[in-house]
Amino acid sequence: MSITGAIVLYAVTWFMTLFCVLPYRTQSQDEANHIVPGTPPGAPAGEVMQRKAWVTTLIATPIWAVICGIILSGWITVEDLDWFGRMKP
Repeated sequence: MSITGAIVLYAVTWFMTLFCVLPYRTQSQDEANHIVPGTPPGAPAGEVMQRKAWVTTLIATPIWAVICGIILSGWITVEDLDWFGRMKP
């Protein structure tokens, strides 16, 4: 795996983890009983993105390391994913 491939894999892993982390422990303005005029009641009540980014990084990094380890060890290769037999042996 090249450096570029590792960076792209980390970015994909990080953003997928972010989308899983975003809904957890988020309090809406309606739940906090403080709705700012001009915003929907379901908008987040506080600024939580920095904390969510740190949590995402802490979760995504070991996941990325495991995926990199599997790819670099050769345990799963591209030929293993050739379900239709289109790659030459």
